[in-house]
Amino acid sequence: MKNPIPFLRRLAFAEGVSFLVLLGVAMPLKYLAGMPGAVKVFGWMHGLLFIVFCVALMRTWLVAKWPLPRCAAIFVAALLPFGPFIADRRMAAWEAEFHPRT
Repeated sequence: MKNPIPFLRRLAFAEGVSFLVLLGVAMPLKYLAGMPGAVKVFGWMHGLLFIVFCVALMRTWLVAKWPLPRCAAIFVAALLPFGPFIADRRMAAWEAEFHPRT
């Protein structure tokens, strides 16, 4: 079976960037410049990426046989603004440990 962790890492990066754009660009545009459309667009994109991230995390849990506390830590990291970038180092190490069943 193919290693699911590289896809999860790329998705976590995209989700993390979308969260930072939502918080750092779209929210100030809404509240400081009176442009609520930015939050609508970036909020929708971030929400979609977060849902896909959750599905990818579940797939990684099942395929890579990650322990539940590890998956919970990655999920919690995704809720924090810079969490996915911090968790990426650990995921890189876990990616190297992946050995598919034959």
